[in-house]
Amino acid sequence: MISAVIVAAGRGTRMGPNIDKLFLDVAGRPVVAHTWRRFAAAREVDEVILVVRAGMEDAFHELAPANAGGKPYRLVPGGAERQDSVWNGVQAVAPGTEIVLIQDGARPCTSEALISATIAAARETGAAVAAQRVTDTIKESADGQVVARTLERARLWAVQTPQTFQLPVIRRALAAVREQGLNVTDDTAACELIGQSVRLVPGATPNPKVTLPADLPYIDLLLRAGC
Repeated sequence: MISAVIVAAGRGTRMGPNIDKLFLDVAGRPVVAHTWRRFAAAREVDEVILVVRAGMEDAFHELAPANAGGKPYRLVPGGAERQDSVWNGVQAVAPGTEIVLIQDGARPCTSEALISATIAAARETGAAVAAQRVTDTIKESADGQVVARTLERARLWAVQTPQTFQLPVIRRALAAVREQGLNVTDDTAACELIGQSVRLVPGATPNPKVTLPADLPYIDLLLRAGC
């Protein structure tokens, strides 16, 4: 049994006040609808769990007929932080789940090939993450004004989603984060905390996330081109 947890409970404050980026129209559908369709269509995924904000349940149920693809889905309430939302989603997967994929709701271009590749890597290693090599030169700065040093680009990767795990691995990692009162920005950081190896899985196609208004035209272009 393989479950996909789509984290769709955030507000995306970098898009501007009073804007819910997940429901912005891109290529004729809300952003999150594209994401949902990708995982509903993935042959290896058996169910989809959507973690949503309180009060948004009806909006997601309205999206289901056109985007769930007949695949079982459930809505789960979000938490105070992203890691709390992920915890709620992981705790809600169906009995018998072996592998769980965690996906940003605002990342609508994820390919089925990448989904499948992270599943295979997680089966082998316990944890895997979609990632791309960093191509820009990266500088470190202590104060945000003056360069302190240049980082070795060949060793740097930008991680994305899906982040895919054997279920006992991610439950143990997230439990450790909660027990220690930490705040992590992605789920593989929780795995690092418990010493769990995480396999990097490069994607062959773009897999951007909607974060800023300038992201929308590019993602619209990708979706219309059949990314």
